[in-house]
Amino acid sequence: MPQSSQSSRPRTAPFFWTATVSEFLAKPDETILGEIVAANTFDLTQDQRNAWLAEIALLKKILPPHEGRGNVFFEFSIPRMGRRADVVLLLDGVVFVLEFKVGADDFFAADTEQTWDYALDMKNFHRESHALSVVPILIATEAKRVPVRQEFFVYEDKVFRPLFASAQTLAETLDAALAHAERRKNFDVHAWRTSAYFPTPTIIEAARALYAEHSVAEITRSDAAAKNISETCEEISKIISACKTNREKAICFVTGVPGAGKTLVGLNVATQESGSGLPAVYLSGNKPLVDVLTEALARDKVRREQERYEAKKRAGTPNPQRPCTKKSAMSEAKAFIQLVHHYRDAGLVGTKIEDGEIIADAAFFLSEKNRDKNFVPAEHVAIFDEAQRAWTHQQLAGWLKRKKGLGNFPCSEPAFLCSCLDRHKDWAVVVCLVGGGQEINTGEAGIAEWIRALNERFPYWRVFISPRLEEQEYADGKTGEMLSARENVKTLDALHLAVSVRSFRAENLSAFVHALLDFEAEKARERFAELREKYPIALTRDLTKAKRWLRERARGSERCGMLVSSKAERLRPLAIDVRCKPNVVCWFLNDDKDVCSSNFLEAAAREFDVQGLEVDWACVVWDADFRCSLARGSAPAWEHFQFKGGERWNRIRQKEAQAYQKNAYRVLLTRARQGMVICVPAGDAEDDTRRPEFYDATYEYLRSLGIEEI
Repeated sequence: MPQSSQSSRPRTAPFFWTATVSEFLAKPDETILGEIVAANTFDLTQDQRNAWLAEIALLKKILPPHEGRGNVFFEFSIPRMGRRADVVLLLDGVVFVLEFKVGADDFFAADTEQTWDYALDMKNFHRESHALSVVPILIATEAKRVPVRQEFFVYEDKVFRPLFASAQTLAETLDAALAHAERRKNFDVHAWRTSAYFPTPTIIEAARALYAEHSVAEITRSDAAAKNISETCEEISKIISACKTNREKAICFVTGVPGAGKTLVGLNVATQESGSGLPAVYLSGNKPLVDVLTEALARDKVRREQERYEAKKRAGTPNPQRPCTKKSAMSEAKAFIQLVHHYRDAGLVGTKIEDGEIIADAAFFLSEKNRDKNFVPAEHVAIFDEAQRAWTHQQLAGWLKRKKGLGNFPCSEPAFLCSCLDRHKDWAVVVCLVGGGQEINTGEAGIAEWIRALNERFPYWRVFISPRLEEQEYADGKTGEMLSARENVKTLDALHLAVSVRSFRAENLSAFVHALLDFEAEKARERFAELREKYPIALTRDLTKAKRWLRERARGSERCGMLVSSKAERLRPLAIDVRCKPNVVCWFLNDDKDVCSSNFLEAAAREFDVQGLEVDWACVVWDADFRCSLARGSAPAWEHFQFKGGERWNRIRQKEAQAYQKNAYRVLLTRARQGMVICVPAGDAEDDTRRPEFYDATYEYLRSLGIEEI
């Protein structure tokens, strides 16, 4: 195909400026700079102008031998990370991701990781780059110590390990990389530059980007299969707007398949409403998730403000505003994302109970006597993630009596949370994000309790439901029956998220895990066959091999980690003690120099620690608490055990507890975005608590599904 001659930038283009190499070389530097500046939507500093001019000058110096062979793209968007690569260079169908550090004289680990992340993002999410060689190059323009002979290590997916160059060695590095890459002479540049981009951020990445005022459309996949994330957000925004205009109160129930982006929807609604000047709050009962997200948001805000402050100082801006402190950033993040129990406890302040009922009259709370007290929440919009986990009346009343000395509490957590929003005199909206079949804790009320509370206490609220809310996994399929007497109920298709976007490699992972756990062996083999090319799964009995497998695959800032069941108490000989709870903030956010980090592969996380979160590569270490029985003449079955008394395994016979344990392994087996290794220990014939037969059948069953052994 001929090279594209169009240097103008389409309105929705993911880059600031592009041209063929020939056009780039012919156009004056100041003209190119002016067009880049015109596309820039951020504060422009003199440092940035100088950096762009330096990049233009250097590229003009090294690209004449490649005239007519490619295209140049400046400031190429990496939406999943909320950043932009300095330059993407296409030469003979090879994608060069160039990250410039103008004026730098050394190469730092953080910059190397950033450059590698950009290349991996291009490979994984930019459709027309999937089959191409991708070469990340970090350029410290003033570096003196640059390897003359670089190691050209290329992974199976054709991504190079990052290369390093100075202004003097960039041309040589580019030529050498081209010699090692897979080139394509008849490359279709137009198809590449207009290619769909399908980012699937982790929930941490998504929270950071949304909090930094990126839109959900910018950071998520744009394909038709996943478009309803945006549609769901738009539908909820319409409901909020209507309630505000009409001074009404409403509740929305949003459902979705595992990994479909319910949490992403909740965070987006919260940031959108807060950005419009109206505070909204995202609530979750998942403490590890709240702790990790608030810390991530606080760190990211401090980093962004520090970078902005330093740029303004370098530009000579008089008295630039100093960056926020970590304490103030954390305080702001905690107001945006809260633990639902803390929000509930704040609502208890001043709560009045008369004749076994909570006073929920807005006039009472807004009276002259009470208006200055903390009775009415600041937010008119509250998003409850995993709403089915809200506590039953019995669970809440018991906890309040033990912990708060508040006896005879009259209602469940759903009823009380709705009563808090009902205190607003004008309008309010509750958004319930609902998962099905994921219970791992006792005392969870389920969706039936939300509906019961609405029927008994809030008949005037409007109710918007997903069509899937009437299925068996929600309120035992009785949702429609329970809501049949209400006139203000509306079913909206957009309130269901139908496609998993958790893993860009593993849309079928949850189906495979479901079949595996239900002993649907043939279906599991079929699902695994669909997975294995894009999503590697390995099996071993050697934890050292499992850790090596992870380290060989994790690149850039990709996270790997060990995962275990909370009842896996006989992994101590492998140096895994489930009684030692990991610091989840450090586990998910710190780098591999910290022994508490997931990447260090020393601390293992449990199902309670990782639910709602994810890593890129996981090692699931499978203990004897959840064993496979393959007795002859009988159907395969799971056997459930808990280690007791420091010397024996006791059977778990209660059906509810068995379901929790099965769901715990479901959580563990669906936490990895890119691939996992399952380690089933060999056991020890001399240890009655770790006999080989406790593990062998599980290993054989997993092997029978076609999982590759290492």
